[in-house]
Amino acid sequence: MNHDTRLPGGTTDVVSTHSVFGAPCWVSLTSRDQETAEEFYTAVLGWEWRPAKLGDRFRVAVVDETPVAGIAVVASMWRMAVAWTPYFAVPSADEAVARAQERGGTAAVGPLSFPPGRAALLADRDGATFGIWEGELVANWESWRRAAPAFIRLHTRDAFDAAIFYGEILDWASDRPGCCEVRYEGGEVVLRSQGDIVARIDSGALEAAPDPAIRPHWQVHFAVSDVGACARAAEEHGGSVLSKAGDEAVLRDPDGAQFTVTARRVR
Repeated sequence: MNHDTRLPGGTTDVVSTHSVFGAPCWVSLTSRDQETAEEFYTAVLGWEWRPAKLGDRFRVAVVDETPVAGIAVVASMWRMAVAWTPYFAVPSADEAVARAQERGGTAAVGPLSFPPGRAALLADRDGATFGIWEGELVANWESWRRAAPAFIRLHTRDAFDAAIFYGEILDWASDRPGCCEVRYEGGEVVLRSQGDIVARIDSGALEAAPDPAIRPHWQVHFAVSDVGACARAAEEHGGSVLSKAGDEAVLRDPDGAQFTVTARRVR
């Protein structure tokens, strides 16, 4: 396939998941109400919006002309939960889905064709939902990393077991050039791509017994300049603040999707 296509505006080269694989490459919100979601995230995160090639049910959030996230108004149609979902870059969606199923995961949707790529929505062995994407990325990966989430975090019952599951599906810590590095740091599993922290997996101490009270899920952390202002804007526009401590706040949008705002800093 041709890896040097252009964004709809014709200004930025887009790389393929054959070049950037195993790392988070996109985040998408499944929602029921497009207008309310757009107004909320514009107020809280300052996003602008533009149509997506996928049709009227899909919109793309833009920061300084860089696509950073998507909204898919398909929660009711596909009987999906309202939630933020991270997508990981893979060379082959079919192979990734097969690997996940062989290891006890499930395929909820896809792989489906969404030109210029293919996507699938999966759940890991403990029920945490994530997506995979094969093909040309929506935005230049390095630009997206600068403008989009600070990182994503998996809250799960057993971080070590989860790291093995995702590592075998996404080729983490493999001998492939450019693969993501996985290390145990500060009480959690840390995933790095090209030196940047792009994901964390947390279940408490790895030597402790798995916590049955944890409902596994991926949490998206958006980097912002003013956590307090984002929290106030969320409450003023129909959302809520679930918790706030130091330089982070966990917020809920009017439709029920949770996400975290994190103070922007050099990592």
